[in-house]
Amino acid sequence: MARRKKVYEGKAKILYEGPEPGTLVQYFKDDATAFNAEKRATVEGKGVLNNRLSEFFMSGLNSVGVPTHFIRRLNMREQLIRAVEIIPLEVVVRNVAAGSISKRLGIEEGTALPRPIVEFYFKNDELGDPLVSEEHIIAFGWATQQDLDDMVSLALRVNDFLSGLMLGVGIKLVDFKIEIGRIWDGDYMRLIVADEISPDSCRLWDIETGQKLDKDVFRRDLGNLADAYTEVARRLGVMPQREPGTTKPTLIN
Repeated sequence: MARRKKVYEGKAKILYEGPEPGTLVQYFKDDATAFNAEKRATVEGKGVLNNRLSEFFMSGLNSVGVPTHFIRRLNMREQLIRAVEIIPLEVVVRNVAAGSISKRLGIEEGTALPRPIVEFYFKNDELGDPLVSEEHIIAFGWATQQDLDDMVSLALRVNDFLSGLMLGVGIKLVDFKIEIGRIWDGDYMRLIVADEISPDSCRLWDIETGQKLDKDVFRRDLGNLADAYTEVARRLGVMPQREPGTTKPTLIN
């Protein structure tokens, strides 16, 4: 594999320079984190599963006209993506009360919400990614009102797609988080879905039993995280096949 330069490393992924201008290679790690990385572990095979699942979801979104940064999968742990300017917000869509919204508003976990609720969180690990309002976002210049309208529209389209997909395999989409980035085609700017979509970024419950099939398994010590993610991949028909092993590329300082 050609030597490449690391551009960014996060809790679950590494970004490397891509083979062509305007591209990056996204590498999925086996690291699992929770509570703003206060809880950490290595889960063998997690990166492989998330790479395949994110490919599946992003390809599906592209096919129904929801633009994403995904170009193609390169191997078991890496995919080629478009470089984007990430808006410093996490966009969360909630269909069922769980996690922080239950704690904030005193709503019993598992309560169906009257409609999908879109929330924005400022991406800042030191601050704990705080919930912010549209007024904050516009006042501090993180996004314009038009950006926000487009982000809500994108998020709800992703929700429709994922909800239907999961329902078909007996899984309830409780909530999910996406990130959105800006790209330019000449002078024209548009927004696309970026980062990843995987059980790391979604809450997924078995419809019949309520069994959790997402990162809450790790957060709450409910069992084996790799088994939960494997079950999601199995139901969706995207279990990874064996391929030649890959190693992290040699980096240029």
